[in-house]
Amino acid sequence: MTRLFSLALLVSAAAAAEPFTFDAMPNPSGVDPQVGGLDVLPDGKVAVAFHRGEVMIFDPETESWSPFAGGLQEPLGLLAESDSSLLVMQRAELTRLNDVDHDGKADIYQTVFDGFGMSGNYHEFAFGPARAPDGSLFIALNVASNGAGVRPEIRGEWSEPGDLDFKQMVDDGKWRDRSGKAGRMYSRVPYRGWVIRLSPDGKKAEPWACGFRSPDGIGFDAEGRLLVDDNQGDWRGTSPLYVVEKGGFYGHPASLVWREDWKGGDPRKMSVSKLDDMRTKETARFPQGDLANSPTQPVVIPENWGPYAGQTLIGEMNQPRLVRFLADEVDGFTQGTLIPMFDGTPLGAGNHRLAFSKDGTLWIGKTHLSWAGDEGLFKIKPAAPSQVLTVTGVHLEKAGARQRFRISFNRPLKDAGKPEIESFDYKYHEDYGSPKIDEAKLKLDKVELDRSGRELVIETKARPGSIHHLKLGKLVAEDGTLLDAGSLYYQVTRLP
Repeated sequence: MTRLFSLALLVSAAAAAEPFTFDAMPNPSGVDPQVGGLDVLPDGKVAVAFHRGEVMIFDPETESWSPFAGGLQEPLGLLAESDSSLLVMQRAELTRLNDVDHDGKADIYQTVFDGFGMSGNYHEFAFGPARAPDGSLFIALNVASNGAGVRPEIRGEWSEPGDLDFKQMVDDGKWRDRSGKAGRMYSRVPYRGWVIRLSPDGKKAEPWACGFRSPDGIGFDAEGRLLVDDNQGDWRGTSPLYVVEKGGFYGHPASLVWREDWKGGDPRKMSVSKLDDMRTKETARFPQGDLANSPTQPVVIPENWGPYAGQTLIGEMNQPRLVRFLADEVDGFTQGTLIPMFDGTPLGAGNHRLAFSKDGTLWIGKTHLSWAGDEGLFKIKPAAPSQVLTVTGVHLEKAGARQRFRISFNRPLKDAGKPEIESFDYKYHEDYGSPKIDEAKLKLDKVELDRSGRELVIETKARPGSIHHLKLGKLVAEDGTLLDAGSLYYQVTRLP
């Protein structure tokens, strides 16, 4: 009787405990509160770069704002070096803002790096910086859009390959008549569609990898791998996530013209099959509309988030959720699983920039930029994260002529439930986006829990190249806790 009563108390306590708290912060007065960049300072205050060019400091103790800098051009990334020095990625350059006299306002605006081209096209955004484990910095550059042409004055070298020369590319008021010949997205100045590595001091630059469209998310995971997510569009059937390595080509051909080994010609004229053979395939993909529409910044979850510690958390602008990524190494290639997080909470949409405080508070900067989203500063605090039931790992293994998904949980399950697996793919083509293709419901040959109750094993015939939607349903732990997310999207780029 005593044991049953204690168990009942445990279930009651688990049900009553809220694992996280959610709070919107007050907006600064007189500022468009769309956040382009955000980081936590060593003293615990939060530095925020706003879309219209202000950089302000938020004090969590008093919930008050103070100005730090202004006049910046569309900042879309911020990295704190100290309480008095910030790196901000403007449209035109990476800038260091330095408060030399420590009065709370930047005295020096120093150009750190501006060695990339600008055509004046409205879509030439710049993202980052992300700091690597060795101290080097990485930034990512958008390609331009044929929604507009270029300006009469440009910065950097001009790329001639293409159907239109420089004079024809200049937006003279008649651009719409010939815009289709430019390609949906184009890279006519260096290094549009590239990720660039900078030395820790920013003085040395190295073009690192190409083939990106709108890489709004750049960061490192707990293993030191460079993660970049891109947005759905031309050559993007749905939004992808990549582990980016030096020299790689990641699928959008416009930026190939800036490779040192490029022999000339318009890369858009290459066959889709040849481009497909050249590109590095996706580490994961966000099913459009089902999971995410505009993925953003990846960050590492800290230790004080309990069972989520060490995983990668990714922002999402259009839908009211964040997304977790669980990596899986298969024959030397990193692929893995995307899982929705915080569905049905007060989080809301617009989740653009993420940063953690030492106490585990997650600060989220929101934006919409005339698309779907929100605005302002938001925080999530871990209250009792150990109370959740959650997936902590998904691994694909060989099982004879078939494959085995081994799904790990942070606590024992009551039973295996009735999982289902559906697979589907998206086209790799020049068109904007893609419908789902090759949809199939897979036969499950085995579904069982291991002796510990913490591993669910599902055997099936996996389909290489496809996303596998593992529908776990409403699984329950032995103590009655309900699984936090029952939809898992595993990218089977390689079979073991």
